[in-house]
Amino acid sequence: MPFNTGAQLDPSQVEDVRGSRIGRRGLAVGGGGIGLIVTLVWVLLGGSPTTGGTLGNLVDQTIGGGAGEPGPASSALATECQTGADANAREDCRIVGYVNSIQAYWTDEFAASGLRYVGAKTRFFTEQVDTGCGVASSASGPFYCPSDKYVYIDLGFFDELRSTFGAQGGPFAQAYILAHEYGHHVQDLVGTLSGGTSQEGATGQSVRTELQADCFAGVWANHAAATGYLVPLTDAEIADALDAASAVGDDRIQQEMQGQVNPETWTHGSSAQRQKWFTVGYQTGLPDGCDTFSGNP
Repeated sequence: MPFNTGAQLDPSQVEDVRGSRIGRRGLAVGGGGIGLIVTLVWVLLGGSPTTGGTLGNLVDQTIGGGAGEPGPASSALATECQTGADANAREDCRIVGYVNSIQAYWTDEFAASGLRYVGAKTRFFTEQVDTGCGVASSASGPFYCPSDKYVYIDLGFFDELRSTFGAQGGPFAQAYILAHEYGHHVQDLVGTLSGGTSQEGATGQSVRTELQADCFAGVWANHAAATGYLVPLTDAEIADALDAASAVGDDRIQQEMQGQVNPETWTHGSSAQRQKWFTVGYQTGLPDGCDTFSGNP
């Protein structure tokens, strides 16, 4: 997914602690991570949604909170990831560009609904990282931590997506993953990501929360070019996103890892569900269309 070469990137939205092995506290429990279903025993969803609200019917809600007081952006990212041309040339700069585009869209969408979008930073790490939700390892996969408002990702996950999950990969598969995690941040801001015990199962709250994040990723994809960072999407790029969504479906992973499918233990949704809700978001372009909490997901 090429970037407009003259687009100005904001690397301050991404921190880079790659090469540092940091961790002191216990297991990370965050806001829903794509890669965590590999283990089948981790559930990053720290809470279940208390309502099925969307931006359209939460206009009167006051949004607070912030992204904490993180350190300065990595000097390498700050100097080497400045334009869309850099994003076209380097993977880490490409992720910076995706983060910029995703947050530009949600900033405008919140404002149109009378709300204020509070940004979340992305932190690159390798091997292990200390987060506001506890210590996480690369095996966690990408995830959002509502306690510190960060998206965490080991960029090696993109290789794992192909080698372990069997996805075709491609830049827009990466974009889908980032947009999904920022979907959890949106849920956190509007109050549908809250404390409590997650409910597993094909129709449980955990799955519905993850599917809404997939839908929000599709909504952003619909508006990605309008943010000014990216050129219009191609059918092949959407196919890469759908392929990635299918690769991380609970049923597909369980079949490959366990040799059987157990819908009662699902936490993220089936391949078909994940593809369906990304498509709903992409085709409608409307956050209010992402009501995965009503009816059959």
